[in-house]
Amino acid sequence: MTHTLHRQGNEQNLKHDYVLLAKAANGINEVGAADKLRQFLQMALRHKAVNMGHSRVGNMYTVGAEEVIAKVTDNCTVTVVFDDLDRVVRFVQEVKDVDLGMSVVISSLFYSSMECCTKARLTPHSIEHSLGIWGKKKKLAPQKELELTTMCGHGLISANLVDSLVQDLKSGRTTADAASLELAKRCECGIFNPMRGTELLKAMANLPGKDS
Repeated sequence: MTHTLHRQGNEQNLKHDYVLLAKAANGINEVGAADKLRQFLQMALRHKAVNMGHSRVGNMYTVGAEEVIAKVTDNCTVTVVFDDLDRVVRFVQEVKDVDLGMSVVISSLFYSSMECCTKARLTPHSIEHSLGIWGKKKKLAPQKELELTTMCGHGLISANLVDSLVQDLKSGRTTADAASLELAKRCECGIFNPMRGTELLKAMANLPGKDS
């Protein structure tokens, strides 16, 4: 799974960003996997995940967490997002203890993923790194916009929408939280981190953030 791997940002604003995916292995254990994937999502809610979803229905900000969970199927890839390392560790520890038998991927800063695995007494099966963006990078949106748009791995968040929301934020027509939720709704599979989005939007609008 690589669509969660290319988030742009710096160490400061990525250290509160953790995406986890779970799925069955096609042809091996997908029959009956839906109940286990629902349990994965339910556990994530108990540990205060800030987003969740899957592409067959949407995310918790478009259809609600209950419908996301209810419409899981055997061959879904489900996703959850956290903004706190301690919560991720507790969640991963519970997933390990319950032993759902699903494949789980953690996307975050490398040292954060390794810290999570170490604290949960897990050894990663494999590790993937993003090699960055290649090609005609001059055609890309500016870096600040990319930090928001790349939180949707399928490219469903427009840089123009980001710019429009920043202007609304500067003029007082919206709040940073409301603007971030508008962006979160565009990311169908639910890997957008609305808490990080709020802070990035505040920075773009020159408003004080939580670390100010």
